[in-house]
Amino acid sequence: MSTNLFDQEFFELINKETQKILTSLASDKTQQALQEFNQQWLEISQQNITQPSGWIEAVGNLQKQQLGLWQQFFEQAQSSDIDPLPDNTLEVAQTQVFEYIKQSYVVASNLLNEFSANAALPEHEKEKLSFYTKQYTDALSPENFALTNPEVINEAIKTKGQSLVNGLHNLVQDIEKGRISMTDENAFTLGENIAVTEGSVVYENDLFQLIHYKAQGETVHARPTLIIPPCINKYYILDLQPHNSFVKYCVEQGQNTFLVSWINPTSSQGGISWDDYVEKGVINAITRVNSMSNTKTLNAVSWCVGGTLLASALAVLAAKNDKQVQSATFLTTLLDFEEPGEISVFIDKVQIDGLIAKAKEDGVLSGRQLATAFNMLRSNDLIWAYVVNNYLKGKQPAPFDILYWNGDSTNLPYQMYRFYITQMYLENKLCKPNAMQICEQAIDLSKVDTPCYFLSTIGDHIAPWKSTFKGVELLGGKCEFVLGASGHVAGVINPPAKNKRHYWVNSDTTNGADQWLESATKETGSWWPHWNTWLKRRAGKKVPVTTLNMEDYPEIEPAPGRYVKVTLDDM
Repeated sequence: MSTNLFDQEFFELINKETQKILTSLASDKTQQALQEFNQQWLEISQQNITQPSGWIEAVGNLQKQQLGLWQQFFEQAQSSDIDPLPDNTLEVAQTQVFEYIKQSYVVASNLLNEFSANAALPEHEKEKLSFYTKQYTDALSPENFALTNPEVINEAIKTKGQSLVNGLHNLVQDIEKGRISMTDENAFTLGENIAVTEGSVVYENDLFQLIHYKAQGETVHARPTLIIPPCINKYYILDLQPHNSFVKYCVEQGQNTFLVSWINPTSSQGGISWDDYVEKGVINAITRVNSMSNTKTLNAVSWCVGGTLLASALAVLAAKNDKQVQSATFLTTLLDFEEPGEISVFIDKVQIDGLIAKAKEDGVLSGRQLATAFNMLRSNDLIWAYVVNNYLKGKQPAPFDILYWNGDSTNLPYQMYRFYITQMYLENKLCKPNAMQICEQAIDLSKVDTPCYFLSTIGDHIAPWKSTFKGVELLGGKCEFVLGASGHVAGVINPPAKNKRHYWVNSDTTNGADQWLESATKETGSWWPHWNTWLKRRAGKKVPVTTLNMEDYPEIEPAPGRYVKVTLDDM
């Protein structure tokens, strides 16, 4: 393709790809969001017809602010219009125009956001309206358009239009992939420079592979560590690169380390249920790890929905008086879903019914749909920043392992998703004694007397820390609660070598979350060593690696295994 911006071929290509964009924007999820937005703005408009004083006053204020901006703009223009004209007159004028556009946008978006925040709607409906209004105003920011972003214009001038050509090329590639590129995806290959901790797949079924990591010495702690990651994302967030791998850290501390690698389900596997994940997944893995290690109990570590699965499994085991788990660690895990944080804008019966119907039809809830929903919660950082960088400026995103993992989405089976979203989020039954059955057992978390370690993060918008704190109040065993800095991912993946961030500790968890934080002690650095000290007290003495019962479980294939390598593009 010619790089001349005025070639007919170039404009025809733009038109063609624009049609693709419009088609992609017509997805079910996007249409649902727009319908929600339009319906709620219609209700507000109707309210203002019957009670117009607030609307009239707001519009009047908007007009005054716009007139003020115009006046300021012309005053600045006149002050620059002197003889002889400075060399930078054109640059000053352009700056003033762009500043006016920016300020005008701020005034208008503030008006829309103020209206949505003060709408006379039920609280949940108001939250949804505010969320979708923010999505709308963020999308219309002048920075997101080539003609109103001076950095984009300057880049196009500097490169003689090549940046726009490159941006179009990036856009075409991302449309083919069905997602926005947030990192240089060619920079990472599983098993080569990411997820490289040495180990073997020693067991597999149709739900997961079990990885056993090679010990770094001749001995390991007698009681093994089993890591249960979320099935919504792939496990290797816990085994990124050697310098920030939680798995590698566990191995270095002498833990006999195992890990569950979940499937990325296809539409034909939609019948896999929550009970299957608990019984054929978590409990099965617990039993096999104890068998491989010649032990009766192990230490379990879980993250996010992996923790919800672990808590479900512990409750099932407690109902059977089964004591296979010595301790449980829950990383940013919700057990009480009454206040699930910002994700609540997607949680109501109308929206969920639509998602369940689509998942039933497809057999799975799409991993891309899940990723889009989570990215919308931080749209300026996780959507629009990359639109500007990749498409308008024509640049390639930098390599970043966490964002590579973030873009490697997984599906959820229909039956599992239906149970999880309705029983946990909509009806919040897990935290209510005997309100639900899992694996034919009535679930009562208070019967779980396993010692537990809870790690939450103060900036978590997916599992808010005050909601996760309720877990220590629900379980019947002695619980340690630690609060890390940062968010859902960065707060967890915080290796000690970097000596970054901080965390809070407080052994008294009896007086609620606010009182806990008020009297907590702030510690510098990573929470990992604090957790390791806690775990060592439950890990047992060191034993020779040769005492493990691995002869009955030969290597099926080297880690990371083939399950984790299945992408949505393969389906």
